[in-house]
Amino acid sequence: MRVTAQITIGHESSGKPVEFDIEELLATRLLVQGNSGSGKSHLIRRLLEESAGMVQQVVIDPEGDFPSLAEEFGHVVIDGSAYSPGEIEALARRIREHRASVVLDLDGLEVEQQIRCAAQFLTALFDAPREHWYPALVVVDEAQMFAPAAAGEMAEDTRRMTLSAMTNLMCRGRKRGLAGIVATQRLAKLAKNVAAEASNFLMGRTFLDIDMVRAADLLGMERRQAERIRELERGHFLALGPAITRVPLAVKIGPVKTGHAVRSEGLMALPDTAPEDMAALLTTDLASEVAKAPPPPAPPPAPRVEEVADSIAGAEERQVDTPAEPVDTSAIATRIAEIIGELAKEEGIAFQSASAQYQTFLTRCRRERLIGPMPDMRAFRRRFAIAGAGLGELDEALQARIMDLAKAVEEDLLGPFLVIAKAAHAGETQVDEAELARAYGTSSPGRIRRLLDHLERQGLVVVREDFGGDRTVMVPGLEGVQAD
Repeated sequence: MRVTAQITIGHESSGKPVEFDIEELLATRLLVQGNSGSGKSHLIRRLLEESAGMVQQVVIDPEGDFPSLAEEFGHVVIDGSAYSPGEIEALARRIREHRASVVLDLDGLEVEQQIRCAAQFLTALFDAPREHWYPALVVVDEAQMFAPAAAGEMAEDTRRMTLSAMTNLMCRGRKRGLAGIVATQRLAKLAKNVAAEASNFLMGRTFLDIDMVRAADLLGMERRQAERIRELERGHFLALGPAITRVPLAVKIGPVKTGHAVRSEGLMALPDTAPEDMAALLTTDLASEVAKAPPPPAPPPAPRVEEVADSIAGAEERQVDTPAEPVDTSAIATRIAEIIGELAKEEGIAFQSASAQYQTFLTRCRRERLIGPMPDMRAFRRRFAIAGAGLGELDEALQARIMDLAKAVEEDLLGPFLVIAKAAHAGETQVDEAELARAYGTSSPGRIRRLLDHLERQGLVVVREDFGGDRTVMVPGLEGVQAD
């Protein structure tokens, strides 16, 4: 029996239902645009809820708006912060194979990590084997983050990676069964080659002229009609496209079943608290709260004008004098190494993100007013992993041998690999699982198992399990060790 492909997305002003052809959408893709508060997320939720029983759905969710789909419709929520890059790619391949509807929740990651995680996930969906090219809706919310029109603050390699993934989804995804649905607050910030591939449009309220003009162009409206987009109410959209309507049509989006149970809308009454009581709430024990954190160091006093003039004159003289002796930075380098070692031993810091660890390191260096060459984030992560594994306790030749074996290890897996390698050399009967978990930044036994499986697939370790459940973990080139 053929499954009906029609869903009701909302109603016209006359009350007539507006239908959406999901089968046509799979062939033509969709672009949703609306400023914050226009009802864009509500529209996407309505579309997902109504089509949940018809087609596989994959949602890239940077703000944590859509995990509530799981309880009502059975979507699997994947916490992007809980998996390594290799695991994210493996999950994407399994999602295509088993036709699972999922929400990739990126809310626990920082912005650039969100972008890289989503790019690797989308690329793995796109590169799935031909036999797994089943039809699926792929929703990318806040698409201007993942397909920016211009270079922003993200690294250039990240920008190239994410643009490639989004372009593949929108330009070449149809033949692989992937129907891209991109939602954005700002059309002007979305890459044109991504937006241009959509044939269906739902345009919500927007106020900036440049966005209104682009929206009017996509809807085939005259420039003077663009003001109509500015006057749209919340939850109202202008629709156009082969999956919806052949002429621009105003639609009021229908209700949804999931979402936030409590929302703060409009004004709220202020607390009925007497002024003296409110003052007490604000000022009581204020000093003790400030004392919890050490105050930042006071800035050095500003130099007097005469001192600045003397400094300039001295600099001019030094330009013609014999160059000064180079400054010895060995003491600074030693202190930097000590700070990294201290951080690696601190309780809890291993469970922070790499960027948070790096910011803590820089803050401590600034607090001690260390001025000199600082390791960049990549070098810091490597040195932090070495310090955390205690590799400095070994002789230099052995350290070099282990680091040579670690050349092929991904950055986020370097710490746990070094823990395993050190234990293997020592010939210990078992790997300290608490130390391994700490190096990996997790308390989940499942993640540790997946870590060992991944390292084995990469050829970096060899894992053998006996009938009693004990695992033998060996590092090719080093001695084997026992791991429970």
